[in-house]
Amino acid sequence: MEEEELLAYLTLQRIPKLGDTSIKRLIARFESAQNLLSQKMESLLKLDGIGTLKLKEFFEKEHRLAAEEELKFIQDNKIHCCGYLESEYPERLKHCIDGPILLFKRGSKDYTHQRMISIVGTRKVTSHGIDFIKQFVEDLAPLNPLIVSGFAYGVDITAHRAALDNGLDTIAVLAHGLNQIYPKVHAKYVKAVEAQGAFITDFWSSDVFDRTNFLRRNRIIAGMSEATVVIESAEKGGSLVTADIAHSYNRDVFAVPGRPGDAQSLGCNNLIKTQKAQLITSAADLIYLLNWQIEEDLKPVQKQLFVELSSEEKLIWNYLSDAGKEQLDLIALHCKMPTFKVASILLNMELKGVVRPLPGKQFELT
Repeated sequence: MEEEELLAYLTLQRIPKLGDTSIKRLIARFESAQNLLSQKMESLLKLDGIGTLKLKEFFEKEHRLAAEEELKFIQDNKIHCCGYLESEYPERLKHCIDGPILLFKRGSKDYTHQRMISIVGTRKVTSHGIDFIKQFVEDLAPLNPLIVSGFAYGVDITAHRAALDNGLDTIAVLAHGLNQIYPKVHAKYVKAVEAQGAFITDFWSSDVFDRTNFLRRNRIIAGMSEATVVIESAEKGGSLVTADIAHSYNRDVFAVPGRPGDAQSLGCNNLIKTQKAQLITSAADLIYLLNWQIEEDLKPVQKQLFVELSSEEKLIWNYLSDAGKEQLDLIALHCKMPTFKVASILLNMELKGVVRPLPGKQFELT
């Protein structure tokens, strides 16, 4: 984006009570932010929905001065800015009416990744939740998704770390400007995320950090991803807000169930009960429900004559050789293993070319 157009965008962002939706409508009318700000009062008064008090703010010099100061911060810190009309802007976020007109980015990755999922949940994640996230992301790794989260305590940082550990790109969406990191204890992960992903936000460096910022942040997490996965959530919490926003955007929402009565599972169970989220217990469920396909270069050209199988894989192979095609739950029941573990093993066996998935969560030998 050219400097003058960026400055115009920043100026518009500083006009009180002029939100992203209104700015987009006005820019569409005048073709650019610069053209919009160059209009005279008489021209703007003809527009529907723009009151006289709001119009007066267009001509206040203080907004331009604040924009110039923020532009200096952007340039001094080599922050990348992306407008909502540019091709590199996250494609799915373009279709969200309240998506930000500008995204500020620090890091090495762009937003053009095909497979992008958001992982959210409680800040007070349990050891079981941590283990699930690690296994979940590890099992998704062969499909090379980009993992989006909010860099907060608990589920968020666990998801980012799991992505880094498995060589996956990860985007951390912040609820403040790029002049700080919250929580400070996570500063040790900054370099790794910047090298293998990016930090993004629509907040300025001068914006006051407030709890309400998280609600605004959540629309980006929900909007830029193909699906949102909730892993452990109390009855109330920010992850449920993210899930609600994703649901309102007609995006897929998934939730990992927990035992009835467990405080950290109430939110997930309620999402499933109210049909705002689909139940998943493994990465295989997500892959099946999103209809993701294994990349062609990961598929074997022909079935290998001899394939090394682990003891657990051999157990499943022996069962399927006798049973033929069988449902996931029945395979788990017969092999006396948890369903989520069997789903992970079957995914690995699929990559080795010895099993293939069928509709209805069924599997058979190749």
